[in-house]
Amino acid sequence: MKRDNRYKSIYDTVRLNIRKYRRKKGITQQELADLADLSHGYIRDIESINMGVTFSLDAVEKIANALDVKIKDMFEEETKEDN
Repeated sequence: MKRDNRYKSIYDTVRLNIRKYRRKKGITQQELADLADLSHGYIRDIESINMGVTFSLDAVEKIANALDVKIKDMFEEETKEDN
C-alpha cells in the first residue's frame, strides 16, 4: 500500500522535531535511546529522513518523555523562529 504525501510529511515533521529537541537537550542518539528504552539503531533510523522507517505513537511518546517535551510538540511544524 502506497503512502500519500501527507502521511509522509507527518513522519518527516516528527523526525525533524526529535532531532531538534535531542540537540537542544545536548544528548547523543545513544543517550536518547537509553533514556527512551529504545535501541540506538532505531533512534538513528527514525532521525534519518532517507530511511523511510515508520514508527509508532508509543515510540514517539517514549522519546518525548525522554526529551522532557510534550508529545504534541513532536507534531508541530517548524517555524522560521525555530531555525
